[in-house]
Amino acid sequence: MSDAAERIFSLVKASAGSGAPLYLQLKKNIEDAVRRGVIGPGDALPSERDIALRAEVSRVTVRKAVQDLVKSGLLVQRHGSGTFVAPRMERVEQSLSRLTSFTDDMARRGMSASSVWLDKGIYPPSPDEMMVLGLSAKEMVARVSRLRAANGTPMAIERASLSASALPDPAAVASSLYAALDETGSRPVRAVQRISAVNLSGDDARLLEVPDGSACLHIERISYLATGKVIEFTRSIYRGDAYDFVAELRLSSPNEPFGDKT
Repeated sequence: MSDAAERIFSLVKASAGSGAPLYLQLKKNIEDAVRRGVIGPGDALPSERDIALRAEVSRVTVRKAVQDLVKSGLLVQRHGSGTFVAPRMERVEQSLSRLTSFTDDMARRGMSASSVWLDKGIYPPSPDEMMVLGLSAKEMVARVSRLRAANGTPMAIERASLSASALPDPAAVASSLYAALDETGSRPVRAVQRISAVNLSGDDARLLEVPDGSACLHIERISYLATGKVIEFTRSIYRGDAYDFVAELRLSSPNEPFGDKT
């Protein structure tokens, strides 16, 4: 950390007589340092112990200030790595009118897409999977889940379910699920999506490197073959601070039923 960045902690000592709680002074100093660019996205903070020594405050004070900044999204904590200034998110605009891949979407924006597989296996179906995919209790379901990232920043968690007859060996899926479905003639041609707002918590918040309670977009997608048969049931979580979903709307003709005649 630079000499200028070191000053954000020594300033706490200088303002100790201001009357404000020390953790709030430390929190404000870190916020100001980020706003002024003294420390930037991806920069690591010293350890809790080092900050306490430099600012001459207790580790409890440091912990409270850091936890508040993690909750606000300014800092992120990575297990085993430390505390970092959160990356500055560039919002991604995605059309709702086309069924495209995450990799293609990011490539069109000049961003490098990557994935980490979280699960690839065969399981007994859940009630929801049985209903949506039209499976019997005796049939099995293939599940593939992955964490999606752009330029190294986690963006989304995708969890897809398919009949095991359509994807008998999910472990063999390499980088593209749809490429694997192409090989069995089971690639979808259309889909219906339902988008809702939810708050993240637990493992999903940790995977996306956002604070518990962060707003996100939950997207449930049902994909169909040309025959009309349901082939894929996907539930995804997208970071609310990174995505804008855009749909083109056309005014209906005055002669159409239920058209807007105002």
